[in-house]
Amino acid sequence: MPLLSFFLYIFVTSFTPGPNNIMAMTFANKYGLKKTTRFCMGVGSGFLVIMLLCSFFNVLLKNYIPKIEFVMTILGAVYMMYLAFKIVSSKNGKNSENDKNNSFLAGMLLQFVNPKGILYGITAISTFILPYYSSSVSLLFFSILLALVGFVSTFCWSLFGSVLQKFLSKYRTPFNVVMALLLVYSAVSILVDLK
Repeated sequence: MPLLSFFLYIFVTSFTPGPNNIMAMTFANKYGLKKTTRFCMGVGSGFLVIMLLCSFFNVLLKNYIPKIEFVMTILGAVYMMYLAFKIVSSKNGKNSENDKNNSFLAGMLLQFVNPKGILYGITAISTFILPYYSSSVSLLFFSILLALVGFVSTFCWSLFGSVLQKFLSKYRTPFNVVMALLLVYSAVSILVDLK
């Protein structure tokens, strides 16, 4: 497994702005860290369920359609390039959510309609994990790892919400360029390792 590419991919996709991170940052600014922690716990729980579903869905595809691994790797690399483009071209936007959305259940249910999270799971598992690991124990381990990274990123955006919000509004373009370049590096290294 290309560990550097794997960790760059999960870092960049987890810590760049997305629905979970933006909402956590907004809630922390509005309601404080303590009240936002329940939302972050919901995100982590929902994300674990999504990662488990992505893991076993990918295994089914790989077992029943063996030639799909090559296609899934190519699609994963293309999706990373697409994410890099979206990060570079993104504009500053703010969410205004009400208090009922700052709950465990809202954080958990958000994962089932969050395309970034679902595609993140499918891409990470099909591109980085399944070519090297296929046992149920390893899939469970990686699902927990990916969910933990997702929770940590959401919690960090909550914790540093006001600081990151000011930083991103001031240095948004350089930050986005660096994150996009890291994703491009990950995608290219996946394609280079393709056999």
